[in-house]
Amino acid sequence: MIYKANKGQTSYGEPIGIILMESFMPFPPGCPGNASSFSFPVRYEIVRGANMERLVYKGDPELLQPFIDAGWKLVNEGVKALTGNCGFMVLYHDLMAKEFPVPVFMSSLLQLPFINRLLKPGEKIGIVTANALTLTDKHLAIATNGVDVPVAVAGLEEQPHFYDAIHAEKGYLDFEKVEAEVVQVTRQLIQENEGIKAILFECTDLPPYAAATQEAVNLPVFDFSTLVNYVFSAVVRTRFDGIY
Repeated sequence: MIYKANKGQTSYGEPIGIILMESFMPFPPGCPGNASSFSFPVRYEIVRGANMERLVYKGDPELLQPFIDAGWKLVNEGVKALTGNCGFMVLYHDLMAKEFPVPVFMSSLLQLPFINRLLKPGEKIGIVTANALTLTDKHLAIATNGVDVPVAVAGLEEQPHFYDAIHAEKGYLDFEKVEAEVVQVTRQLIQENEGIKAILFECTDLPPYAAATQEAVNLPVFDFSTLVNYVFSAVVRTRFDGIY
């Protein structure tokens, strides 16, 4: 086999590029900011100034160009697909998808139309988000590309342990207490909204709690990890090895 070098690329074998917001928070396994969350190598690029205030609370349009710059750096370094580590980056998805020669998937919310097609007509998807107050119809419209998807939304912005770790960025995270909050919020969302048959975690910090949530509510749970693994399986195909 002959291997060919690509101009400007000095490392290889990192198929997924992840654009990171600037944050001060721990990332347990399962979060995209923890490279051991994946069974394959990933490559990171931090966007300085893309913090909670500008990204989650304000949806600052001036972040688009820094995201594009970060994306091109990753593409030039050889990644085969681009994503980010905050579901609220969906605001920039359409423009970024037009920009790059590789697949772009900037939010776990992009799974909404697919999940909807798995359900019966009229059944709902329960979305658990980092902040229900700032997750707007615009975010959802971009994610669904205008398709009508029945959803019910619950946020974690008032949960004290999640808030301290993610919103307040105090630098520590009590895993068991945050897990309990995520399970409780999901349970309440289902109790208050008839017809929820699947759960989608918007926040990329929630995959570590997906198993416990599924055990509690007995529903399919989709999140960033289900999306990134799906994309990886398409951009890096491997030959089947079985018995015939």
